[in-house]
Amino acid sequence: MLLGACGGSGDKSTETTAKTTNSDVEDGTTGPETVHITVALDWTPNTNHTGLYVAQQMGYFDAEGLSVDIVQPSEDGATMMTASGQAQFGIDFQDYLAASFTSETPVPVTAVAAILQHNTSGLVSEKSKGIDSFAKLPGHNYATWENPIEQAIMKYCVEKEGGDFSEVELIPEYVTDVVSAIQANIDTVWIYYAWDGIATELAKLDTNFIYFKDINPVFDYYSPVIIANNDFIQNDPLDTEKFLKAVKKGYEYAAEHPEEAAEMLLKAAPELDEELVKASQKWISKEYISDAKYFGYIDPARWNAFYNWLNDENLVPKKIEENTGFTNEFLSE
Repeated sequence: MLLGACGGSGDKSTETTAKTTNSDVEDGTTGPETVHITVALDWTPNTNHTGLYVAQQMGYFDAEGLSVDIVQPSEDGATMMTASGQAQFGIDFQDYLAASFTSETPVPVTAVAAILQHNTSGLVSEKSKGIDSFAKLPGHNYATWENPIEQAIMKYCVEKEGGDFSEVELIPEYVTDVVSAIQANIDTVWIYYAWDGIATELAKLDTNFIYFKDINPVFDYYSPVIIANNDFIQNDPLDTEKFLKAVKKGYEYAAEHPEEAAEMLLKAAPELDEELVKASQKWISKEYISDAKYFGYIDPARWNAFYNWLNDENLVPKKIEENTGFTNEFLSE
């Protein structure tokens, strides 16, 4: 959530096309076709994305007749790239998708797989600040990216534990280096533990970390998820299934072989910090499937619970109906 879309791969081909990859020289018939798919990441490569790179490097996409480009998002972000057809698939988060589904012109994307089964985000601070509960946040500052849903969740958590949210100083700041920020002028930051939490461990910082889902189960929403272009999944359901079958195998491998998977991520993105990638991969490998029926499964009750909370709190311009914006149709055990 703390990371915004960065400039990326404008030169990549982003239309779904097919080309002949081989021919039968004996009878002249056309051989199997390779379908080209583009996946837009939500940010720079990290361990949320490892399964995609595993599927690419282990040949799982090839086995399904797919040629897949994994690209960083444009300035408009992965969701708009996916909605416009520049990418067939992308990465987003259920809380951010709420705005896409409730705008005057709903964004034509659907969540087709959960990358993590539980919301691993929470509030981090140096232990010396004494913020071991949301009730102790008043009197301290918090780095906000000024999103209404984000601030509503923060307000709820502080007040749920008996604090006065008006006494929390909101610092408009997009934190990209959490370790430096909480040692400098920022008291608390909303982070995902698999990356920034592990980074604080490696920096040997003594921290407090509070999960949002521990305050109210409705905050155990899905983040991140794989989204798909609605026209693509409607017109090409078989290729959608093939893509997700390969992705599922990639994440299953990453769950079972975190060390090898980390090496694949590093091969794809050698600019990443090796120590952080390996430690993060070890931690997150247990979160890909966790207690779900299978990788990618989205529990309708949990999906709907969060959007019903947004409805009840009047945080969206129009009601999000039950089962809006997701499907389990293209994945199976």
